Amino acid sequence: MKSIRIYIIVFFIALSTNMNAQLKIDAELRPRFEYRHGFKTLFPDNTDPAAFVSQRTRLNAGFTMEKLDFYISLQDVRVWGDVAQLNSADANGFSLHEAWAKIWLSEGFALKLGRQEIIYDDSRFFGNVAWAQQARSHDVAMLKYSKNKFKFDIGIAFNQDGETLTGTTLNTNTYKSFQYTWLHKDWENFSGSFLFLNNGLQFIDTNNADNNDTRYSQTVGTHLKYNKGKFGFTGNLYYQFGNDVADNNLSAYLLGLEAIYKASNKTKLGLGVELQSGNDNGAPANGDNNAFTPLYGTNHKFNGLMDYFYVGNHINNVGLLDFYAKANFKLNEKSNLNVAFHNFSAAAEFSDKQLGNELDIVYAYKLQKYVSLKAGYSHLFASDGMEILKGNMDGNTNNWGWVMIVIKPTLFQTSK
Repeated sequence: MKSIRIYIIVFFIALSTNMNAQLKIDAELRPRFEYRHGFKTLFPDNTDPAAFVSQRTRLNAGFTMEKLDFYISLQDVRVWGDVAQLNSADANGFSLHEAWAKIWLSEGFALKLGRQEIIYDDSRFFGNVAWAQQARSHDVAMLKYSKNKFKFDIGIAFNQDGETLTGTTLNTNTYKSFQYTWLHKDWENFSGSFLFLNNGLQFIDTNNADNNDTRYSQTVGTHLKYNKGKFGFTGNLYYQFGNDVADNNLSAYLLGLEAIYKASNKTKLGLGVELQSGNDNGAPANGDNNAFTPLYGTNHKFNGLMDYFYVGNHINNVGLLDFYAKANFKLNEKSNLNVAFHNFSAAAEFSDKQLGNELDIVYAYKLQKYVSLKAGYSHLFASDGMEILKGNMDGNTNNWGWVMIVIKPTLFQTSK
């Protein structure tokens, strides 16, 4: 049944080529093997490491025509073996990742509606989390403007878990609503962005439904980037205020700075620091919450690839101070190597603020036009503070390795 749906949709879009549309259909197949021995949290005694193969399969189709762009992305996410060979139905992997239309209203202005990825700047606060096989997308209405190196977006989302006759309480594990504005301007060697987000989370009182309401926090921030010659600098500054879902008063910040030096055409070196505020001893107190939350960012990209921080964890905790160094080596026309080293410590008061170090190594090789191989190894050197934070004093080795094949062919494309 699912295959039939795909064929119908692709056939329907293909018919649209008769209306002078530019059509492109592409696909992605991405199996990934992972070995986890201390991924996301310290490895405990008397357990076995995890090993599995996950896979993302996508079929994407998009076309542009006069004053209208349309895009749809169907995906299936699974772990090899999670469905029996003679299965009568899939587990739950098939989904609609994106389905949106962009309607051009006038010169520079467009209305973009539907399920879509939101990616801004370096993905620190809004990103698609492409590393995760399921990735992230939003149901949102967006007014977009772009002209003369200036852009702004205004986005609005309002979520429900189904059609109802009464009430608007949301039970799905997602945000209730948000409204945001993003502005961006490019100059010759410098670019800057400004973001304001009003983010609403659903509070549910299990004892009294009359108390169910939406509690809003606000985030204001900027992303700055400068490049000239062999040097590049990137800065992030965000501040959060308002109320968290527990109705604590929120006052938190993120400050990041990174410098990149292009040593040669084949080598780039980087140094950086990121500070995210936190709560003393790891929890809000006296009605105040000082822990920053990078709500919809691609957090896997920052603070170490082993995902010990802000990837479904470390929320409302002691914050993080991350000093890091990284290097990118272009080995030849087909391959490159990335190496990064992080030093982690708590940003707020904690019994032992030093959390540890992490080494990340990622190798990529292009096998052919549409096929690439990627592999990585990461090792966490935990300090006493990390053991206290995670509640694990077993002292085991913590490492993680993975190998991934990415196959992304263009299946059909009309001539321009």
